[in-house]
Parts: sequence; C-alpha cells; structure tokens
Amino acid sequence: MPERVTLAFSGGLDTTYCAVWLREQGWRVDALTVQTGGFDADELALIERRAREAGVASFQVADGRQRLYDEILRTLIAANALRGGVYPLCVSAERVVQAALVADHARQSGATAVCHGSTGAGNDQVRFDVALRALAPQLRILTPIRDQALSREAETAFLAERGIHIPPRTTRYSVNRGLWGVTIGGGDIHRSDAEIPESAWCLTAAPESRPAQPEECTIAFDAGAPTSLDGRALGGVTLIEELNERAARHGFGRGVHVGDTIIGIKGRIAFEAPAPLTLITAHRELEKLVLSRGQSFWKGVLGELYAAQVHEARFFDPLTADLAAFLHSSQRRVTGDVRVRWHQGALQVVSVRSPFSALGASSTYGEASQLWSGEEAAGFAKIYGVGDQLLSAVARRQVE
Repeated sequence: MPERVTLAFSGGLDTTYCAVWLREQGWRVDALTVQTGGFDADELALIERRAREAGVASFQVADGRQRLYDEILRTLIAANALRGGVYPLCVSAERVVQAALVADHARQSGATAVCHGSTGAGNDQVRFDVALRALAPQLRILTPIRDQALSREAETAFLAERGIHIPPRTTRYSVNRGLWGVTIGGGDIHRSDAEIPESAWCLTAAPESRPAQPEECTIAFDAGAPTSLDGRALGGVTLIEELNERAARHGFGRGVHVGDTIIGIKGRIAFEAPAPLTLITAHRELEKLVLSRGQSFWKGVLGELYAAQVHEARFFDPLTADLAAFLHSSQRRVTGDVRVRWHQGALQVVSVRSPFSALGASSTYGEASQLWSGEEAAGFAKIYGVGDQLLSAVARRQVE
C-alpha cells in the first residue's frame, strides 16, 4: 500500500504541481482545500475538477471561516492590526487555520505526511512548517516547490506536458484570496519602483467602474466585535463578506506593503482588503471615544506585538494568547455605532457614538468646562510648565 499524504490544495499552479509530482513518486494523495473565504461555489467546483485532473485519490473541502474569525480575526480587529501601518495581515492569519485543518485531516486519515506548496523564498513556508510541527510533529512535511526551486514557467511546462493547462493569469501572479483580503505577488510587483497594473487587481472595482455616488454604512460594535450593518444583526463571517463586497464596489481597500519578512529579506506585495480596512478604521475611531489614554497607548504597543506574533509564525507561542487576553479585556466598553462613507476608492468616518463616550462629559474642549474655574486652569497650566521653566533656566546659565 502506498503511503498517504494530505496535500493543502488551493488548485493553483504550485499545489497542482505538487499533486501530480507526489502521485508520480508513488504517494496516495488526499487533497484538502481549506475554505478561509477565498472561494465561491464555482471556484470550489473548479478546484475539485483540477484535483481530479491531477489524479488525487480523494478531495475534500473543510470550512475554516468561523474558526478563523473566532480564533484570530476578532483579535486582529481588537488590535487594529496593520503591519507597517498599512497591511491588515490578509494571509498570515489564514495559514494557522489551514495548517490546523490539514493536520487534523492527516491524523484522521492515517497519513504519514503532509504537503504544502510554499516556495523557499517566502513567509508561508515558515508559517506552515511551524504550525504543522506544533500540531502534528509525528508527520513528515513535504515541500516539492521549495525543494526543487522551480520557476513558475517550469511548473507550467511540467503540467502542460501532462495535459493540465493553468490560465496565464495564475502563472504570472501569485494570488491568495481569503476572508481577510487578497494578496498579490510576483512579476514586477516585487520591484519597489513598479506601479501595480490595473490588470493585477482582482477584488476592487477599477476607477471607471466605481459608482458616481457615495455609499454610507453604519457598523455596530459590541465589546469590540462588529455585530451589525445598518441595523441588521450579522455573524462575524457574514458581516465581513458583505463589507468586502460593498466596499470593493467603490474601489476601496487597495494597498501596497513593503516590509521585513520572517526570513530576513525585504518583501513587497499588493493587497486588497476592503472589509478589514473598513472595520479597523471604524473600530479605531470608536476606541478613541471610550478608552483611556493609558489603554490607547498600551493597546497600540501590544496590539502591534500581537500582529507581529501572528504574521511571523509565532501564533503558538504562549505570549500570543496572553496578548489576546489583554486586547479583549480592553474592549469591555468598545460598544457603539460608527457611520462610514465609501466613495471613489476612499473611506471617511462620518460619525461615532457610544453609550460609554467620554467626549463632552461636563466639558467641551476649547470652549467651557463645569469641572474647574478659570483660576484653577491658570494654576494647572503654571504648575504643568514648572519643569520646562526650570530646565530652560539651567540651559541659559550654561550658555552664559
């Protein structure tokens, strides 16, 4: 009996190559597609056809969207997580859930190995390897793309020789699409001086296709978690899916991220994240209304650290759970409504309200206060500046 391997199968160029190559090496290949929000029914049908075309022994789809939201995305919202101040971790969060479900499938099926299609020059290889070793250390990890260092052209030719033809768009760019957005890499995108061609974007509307009129939406949050759109109660997964669709129609969510990778080199990707950027922008404005200065400061520091843990394949470090506990504790009063407006690729926060608002509580900034008198304010300002006054005097004596 041939040994069994569970293949994390997306139906793209790399994993299709893996399926064929493993089968030709004598493995029984069980293909598992983990649905983390990137595939509609037609795409899932296409992925299954491609898996059958590649000759896999079995094909299954595992839905990981709710697990992704519950275990990671909700915390990324609480953290206002944006890598480099721009990128909402579209891919890294998904890899944890994908690896976990692949490991579960391998154990249940009696496989002796798991396989992923990551290259040797990106972050995903580390994310999959670390997660799989943490969750199923007894399984071998097979990585044909990394081991063979093949070009996308070589993989395409290999498959074409066997009658499997991958569309040119798939071979030109490496596209990862999920609930938390899309990342696009490859080709000229790796060059910092290259503009992203319009043909590369796959989720957001092109400028000429965007509505002429703006669209508004009210997002309700309860203890930091989004719970409804325009008064309609929605689960987290459904809410994100609808926001992605609505914001994408207006071309909102495009960006480019350049940053440090796990493997020590700089990387550049394009991304489309309509829902994440809408939610994080709205959530951050609501927090400004209700959190204390200290909470806001430490949330910024520890939220960035949590995002780094997820992005840099440290999700299973106990520190990550500790950080998540702090972030969720900070959300006790992050409840209220945020009204946003999309128009021609931009997002504007129109209004924010919360029953826990600290704005205008007995005082109006720059106008009047019921909490102190003018004389008390003058005394405060005098005492507040004493330190600077004394140090300035010392500096003048030093000059003299």
